[in-house]
Amino acid sequence: MSRPLRIEYEGAFYHVTSRGNERRKIFISKTDYVKFLSYIENSLKKYGILLHAYALMGNHYHLLIETPHCGLSSFMHTVNGGYTTYFNIKRNRSGHLYQGRYKSILIEKDSYLLQLSRYIHLNPVRAGIVQKPEDYAYTSYRDYITPEKKTIVFRDLIWNMISRNDSPQRYKEFVESALTEETGKPFPRVYGGMILGGKQFIKEALQHAKDLQNKDISHRRTISSTMSRIDEIVEILSQYFAVSQEAIISSTFYKNYAVYLSRKYTPLSNTEIGRYFGGISYSAVTKIGTRLKHRIEEDDSLRQEMDRIEAEMSRVKG
Repeated sequence: MSRPLRIEYEGAFYHVTSRGNERRKIFISKTDYVKFLSYIENSLKKYGILLHAYALMGNHYHLLIETPHCGLSSFMHTVNGGYTTYFNIKRNRSGHLYQGRYKSILIEKDSYLLQLSRYIHLNPVRAGIVQKPEDYAYTSYRDYITPEKKTIVFRDLIWNMISRNDSPQRYKEFVESALTEETGKPFPRVYGGMILGGKQFIKEALQHAKDLQNKDISHRRTISSTMSRIDEIVEILSQYFAVSQEAIISSTFYKNYAVYLSRKYTPLSNTEIGRYFGGISYSAVTKIGTRLKHRIEEDDSLRQEMDRIEAEMSRVKG
């Protein structure tokens, strides 16, 4: 049986779900939920993905994802693969954890994003686990109604869709308004099992699918996108340290920062990163990244400096 077509392009939105094999639990302990979210957090940075909402439900999960730079398949492969390895080692088991590949539905943002976030956040209520969505610990709902809460979720888009003022309270009212309604699945008309949107949106999505059939074009676009992200890292470091971009690439001191951030924020391999920075070997890239990571963990001033650099990266991306 052939695999379903994945429609991937820059700026797309997806509702992603995955279930445990034979509907068995994929989250058993609190540590499992925390570990899965750590894989999500690390991969968001690496692939430049935005997470708008999530619900982890024992034997399955829901993610509401935006891909500014494409990369959905790579992102999901890293998350599901890493978590499966962790789960199997922890419980001395082997084999498949998930029921086949993840399912992704391409969605039209303006028509469905807000409703879909509510649907995801009400999963624990519909399942009869809790009576109020905020009573369940493993969704992003608390992040939306508690603005000061630190989160891996990008909330601004949905907050702005619900209201320009008092967004957390308005969003809470929006979600809770569905508690007195019939809470069946609100999106029955999914075109081809993979596109949720109006006729024009479906037409445009199918055109993207045709473009993807030309693997050479798709490959060139992916390489161009990821390389441009390293260019952004070099430019930000150049501005931060007030030196030329050439210095960032050639000077060992600055290059270490650039290599570390490229490993963390781009999906390129160590070999590709090394090639960008003048032919550094695979092992050298690994050592640079690992050593700087350990230094950051041990040196408060270095960690604060890296936090400032990464904050600047987030500001530029936003």
